[in-house]
Amino acid sequence: MHVTSSYGDHVIFKDLTMHIKKGESVGLIGPNGAGKSTLLKLIVGDKRADGGFIQIGNRVKPGYYSQELDRLNSEYTVLEQIENDFDMGEREARNLLGMFLFRGDDVFKPVSLLSGGERARLTLLMLFLEKPNFLILDEPTANFDPEFKQDFLNVIMQFMESGKKSVIIASHILDELDRIADYLIYLDKGELVYSGDIESFRDKYRIISGETYKVKLLKQEDIIHVEDRKYGTKALVVNHGYSKYDGALTVTVPTLEEFMYHYSKRGESVI
Repeated sequence: MHVTSSYGDHVIFKDLTMHIKKGESVGLIGPNGAGKSTLLKLIVGDKRADGGFIQIGNRVKPGYYSQELDRLNSEYTVLEQIENDFDMGEREARNLLGMFLFRGDDVFKPVSLLSGGERARLTLLMLFLEKPNFLILDEPTANFDPEFKQDFLNVIMQFMESGKKSVIIASHILDELDRIADYLIYLDKGELVYSGDIESFRDKYRIISGETYKVKLLKQEDIIHVEDRKYGTKALVVNHGYSKYDGALTVTVPTLEEFMYHYSKRGESVI
């Protein structure tokens, strides 16, 4: 993929290049306005690029989910939606619906009365029933209750088990991606900040915290962002031998949430 996209005079991203391989689970992260949803729309063909190209393999069958899409029939019940769209019997449909927390009388609930979370669950079940081998998911768990979030992540991991299917998930719930992504794409204002496997990402950066005068001794060129706090100073740094340090400083691997917070504030550092 090598692509340029804009909206009016605003360039969303320029000369963005990345590769997604078969069998990879990809986490797509970045602040609001970074271009995540636009990138996913380009991949599935819902938006045209201003330049460059996106190439998808001949045997790839994509399945796309976005909260903006509404493919449900308000005249159906939940059970009828599955039975009619996929030509299956009630018993099979009930079993599948149960995996997405539609149980008992819930299957007779009119689609028109579903909550946002219920609509998302039913739409995602329908997506899986289409048997894609490349899932493209834009904020799929945003409306889920805690009980189903774990179930859904398990469904994604089962989907990936064969090693022949791929998924790219854009999400603001970063602890989920910490658990299931083996490849990371970080966008910020259309810029590709990072594209690579998540273990290399974890090797590349460190959070260093401790007394301010000690943090000041770090190499300034390694510091991405540093912040004074009530009980000391914390810095996000490029890891050049910071795996260990003297007892006055604590060195940890940043979570995706920590990285995103500090990176979004780069240039504001004052120590």
